[in-house]
Parts: sequence; structure tokens; C-alpha cells
Amino acid sequence: MEKKLGFGCMRLPMNEGEVNYDEFNKMIDYYMEQGFNYFDTAHGYLGEKSEIAIRECLAKRYPRESYVLTNKLTKPYFNSQSDIKTFFEKQLEWCGVKYFDYYLMHAQDRNTYQHFQKTNAYQECLKLKNEGKIKHLGISFHDNAEMLEQILTDHPEVEIVQIQFNYADYLSSSVQSKKVYEVCRKYNKPILVMEPVKGGGLVNLPDEAKKIIDELNQGMSYASYAVRFAASFDGMYKVLSGMSNFEQLKDNVDYMKEFNPLNDKEMEAVLKIGELLRNTGGIPCTACRYCVEGCPMKISIPDLFSCYNAKIQFQDWNAGYYYNVHTQNGNGKASDCIKCGKCEKICPQHLEIRNLLTKVSETFE
Repeated sequence: MEKKLGFGCMRLPMNEGEVNYDEFNKMIDYYMEQGFNYFDTAHGYLGEKSEIAIRECLAKRYPRESYVLTNKLTKPYFNSQSDIKTFFEKQLEWCGVKYFDYYLMHAQDRNTYQHFQKTNAYQECLKLKNEGKIKHLGISFHDNAEMLEQILTDHPEVEIVQIQFNYADYLSSSVQSKKVYEVCRKYNKPILVMEPVKGGGLVNLPDEAKKIIDELNQGMSYASYAVRFAASFDGMYKVLSGMSNFEQLKDNVDYMKEFNPLNDKEMEAVLKIGELLRNTGGIPCTACRYCVEGCPMKISIPDLFSCYNAKIQFQDWNAGYYYNVHTQNGNGKASDCIKCGKCEKICPQHLEIRNLLTKVSETFE
């Protein structure tokens, strides 16, 4: 049986701002020993360090045919059609490979898609596929179901779709996980799942939500219910988990090695938690950190949103302390926002970040 747990390399073990190669090696070895082999990266992940870590810890240590590697074409790294092949060849070099099993048009939404259309990105990557440097062409997607339908109609050559899918977003009016999933099924596209634990939000649950899972009396981690929820649906090829230490990896591997879909009682429990979370007023940020790099005021936006959610959703008494931690050493406070809007243009969740920072400022300052 095909194992569904994918290793997402946007969150890796770190040590003073650098990827901890020893820990990553240990994690890769255990993951591969247990019969898993799917890795996902992109050039912007971990401050452009993720691909290099893949080369040093995976490509140099394992035969190429023993693992499946996905990379992505991301908007900030090309301005014209002629830039694409040059960037792609560098990605092969950074990862230490000669081809990618899957190559995704990254973070497609109505605005990003226009750039990809204008630069003939899909057509250019199809050429790379015909050269044997890409085995399968796909997209990663952050928009509504209607937009996905347009892209799949325009580009029938798309073979696979990566979507955000978790029990908190399943019925969300902004993320539309359920509706987007249904479009993938309509077009018969295999699905890659990102953010199954919503950036850790479905691990650090409020007490009321924890109680619902604890009453199942199964002794499984909170993360396990989130990952298994996503993997329980038809058409899910891989569910990606960004694992930052060996303990997280071992937990995921243990319950996904012999995967059992959620039963009716478990499904009812997690959907109940999803409804509870949607009604607690938190900010649906997944901590992808795309917004941070271009912020002129050096505001660590996802960290401040996380503090806000901890305070609002989970009544975390320590949230104020961590807010101060994340606004020191040159990092701006929420009130330092100059409303330039750069963050909103790149946010995959389409959050109104400027307004939300005002709420954060009012809460902590």
C-alpha cells in the first residue's frame, strides 16, 4: 500500500538559524527505513536553505531512484519566460539532482496566476518535462474553488494539485478546503495536502478541543487526528507534514506506517473541533512566512499573529511575554506597520494583514 505521509521541508530542525544537518540526517534515515520516500521543497523555504539541505542530507546520501522529490517555480524568482529555465537549472544544482519527480507552479491564486500566464510559465515547464527534467507537472493552490476550476480548464496538462486541507479549514469560507477538494475530484487530479495541522494550530488546541479528543480514549497525539483526517479522503496522494524534530517525525511515522482512516466517531470529533475553532476569533495564518522577507519595518508578522491567537483562542497567559520576544532585536511591533501592503500581495491566505496588525497592536500594546 502506498504510504501517504510526505516530508515537507519548509520546517526543518534548526540550530542558530541554520539547518541542523545531523538531526535532519537522522530524521531522513528513520523516515526512509520505515518505507516512506516523498520530500517537498521550494527555493524560498527556510531563507533559501531548504534545497541545500536536501542536497547535503538526502541527494548525497541516497540513490536518486530511492526517493521522490518535489520542487516549485515561485513568482519572486522569475520576471520573464527566459528566466525560468535558468532558475530551474539552478534548482537542480541546489538540490543535487538531475530531475524533479514533481514540479509545481507555486502558490497559484488569481494574482500570481496572471504572472504565470503572462510569462508562459506553464508552457516553459512543459518543455522541461518533455526534456525529461520534470516527470510530472502540477500546481500548488491558494484561492477559491472557482479559480481552481479556471486554471484546470486552461491547463489540462496539470497532473497533480497541492491544496491546503485540514479539519479547521474544511468548511472555511475563506480557504474553502472542501470545495477546492471537490474541484480536484471533478477533474480527476491526485491531491497533495499542505498544512494538515494548520501550522501547528491543530496541535496546540484549546482545552475544550483537547477534551473532545481525549474522550476518544485512544492515546494518540493531537497531530495524528489532523494528519489522518486529511489522508482519509479519496484521491489524497500525499499528506505533507513539516517536522522540526525527530519526535514529531517518529509520531507521524508510527501512526501513518499502517494507515487507518478516521472512523465515524473520530470524524465527528474533529469536525466538531473545527467548528469550535472557527468560532473562537483567531487569525487563520499558517506561518508560511512569505510576508516577512519584504516587510520594510521587519515585523515578524506570523509570530505576532501566533501570539494573538494564543491569547484569543487558547487564553495563553504567556502570549504577552512572547510578543515582547518577537518585537526585540530590530523586529518591529505591530504598531510599526506603515500600511504599504506588500505583505497582503504575497499572502497565500489572502489575509487583511494591515487591519489584523492593528488588532494585534490593540491587544498587546
